[in-house]
Amino acid sequence: MSTFTAEMLGTALLVILGDGAVANVLLGKTKGNNSGWIVITTGWALAVTLAVYSVNSISGAHINPAVTIGLAATGRFAWSAVPAYLAAQMIGAFLGAVVVWLAYLPHWRATTDQGNKLAVFSTGPAIRSPLSNLLCEIIGTAVLVCGMLAILRPENLVPNSGFDKGFSPLLVGLLVWAIGISLGGQTGYAINPARDLGPRIAHAILPIAGKGSSDWAYAWIPVVGPIIGGVLGAMLFGFCW
Repeated sequence: MSTFTAEMLGTALLVILGDGAVANVLLGKTKGNNSGWIVITTGWALAVTLAVYSVNSISGAHINPAVTIGLAATGRFAWSAVPAYLAAQMIGAFLGAVVVWLAYLPHWRATTDQGNKLAVFSTGPAIRSPLSNLLCEIIGTAVLVCGMLAILRPENLVPNSGFDKGFSPLLVGLLVWAIGISLGGQTGYAINPARDLGPRIAHAILPIAGKGSSDWAYAWIPVVGPIIGGVLGAMLFGFCW
């Protein structure tokens, strides 16, 4: 498998399981309807864990443009490989959203809240305040990238010991879970431009009964914020460690 295919499939799996958890909680007449924020954050944590396990050995499992750009900006990843990674992540996120749409096909019509339909695909603010929303995404993504690099240091997981391969994805998933519980309440913690933009495009294109607006006025925040945060997080790790 090529690194392009790995990033595409890994990101698709991330969105299928992550957006699938949101759909199960928010869409009408599902078995998990109204089961709450803890289910959503747990779903995303497990989605990240399993996506990283699936392609880590092939592409490094960035599955997030903020990670790719943050690593490249600090010399940890080749800029020449960045365009292919970003394209793969965007395509994978879009395809993953289409799969979720298909999986919950009867439930779109059973859902009357347009905001809940959009929330299955992409994030939105609890209180709309662009600067505050942007800052929250920057902070959350900086914690993700800096925390990921810090947790996976050789001092914690000795390279080629077996434990690094076995536990690295799980620890990244726990980090994402912690971010969702602690910092996710303001914006829904996109912390990943592809995870938000790819599914938002899918929402705009797919025939969803009574879907409403795709909220393009907000869409720049979960793209720009995570990219800034990813670079800052990688720089912070370099400064501290």
